[in-house]
Amino acid sequence: MPDWLYSDTVKDHFMNPRNVLMAEESTFPANARGQTGNIKCGDQMLMLLKIEDDIITDVRWKTYGCASAIASTSMLSEIIKGMCIKDAYTIRPEDLVEKLGGLPDYKIHCSVLGDKALRAAIDDYLAKTNRPGLFKEASAEICRCLGITDKDIEKAFQQGSRTWEALQQATKIGSGCGTCKEKALELLHEFIHIYG
Repeated sequence: MPDWLYSDTVKDHFMNPRNVLMAEESTFPANARGQTGNIKCGDQMLMLLKIEDDIITDVRWKTYGCASAIASTSMLSEIIKGMCIKDAYTIRPEDLVEKLGGLPDYKIHCSVLGDKALRAAIDDYLAKTNRPGLFKEASAEICRCLGITDKDIEKAFQQGSRTWEALQQATKIGSGCGTCKEKALELLHEFIHIYG
């Protein structure tokens, strides 16, 4: 039997995920809802937040995803409790990977669903409190299925994604309808000229 590829922390959060939305919790008092991913590619995430005075007081989530996605989101759900929404909005997948003690390189892309669903939920809350777009950088959405922006692609490029395949590995882009490929490739070409 092959060795377990994950840290003990990943194993713990996968085997005992925290803050999962259970069927009997249909009345969880969320005032913020974010959903991302595409069920066609097998990964989808729902994030529900209870926010009071811009502080996340409770969280529930549900996903269709692999062990890495489950562990990452479980860790995320623990980190954000008690956090102000502005700080929570800036959490990135690499923060979660570090807290988990690492993930295999080919699984790091699985950690992107949780932070995207979290930002979608905070955006939902901000819209409901008449502050839409408060934390959003000026960005253009490239992949509607996963909410991937030009900023996400630029960051992936800066971290070494120079091909469509590498970009997919880093962000999961194109795993839904695929209509984003042409625009994403144009951006990669632009970034080659900008960054060399």
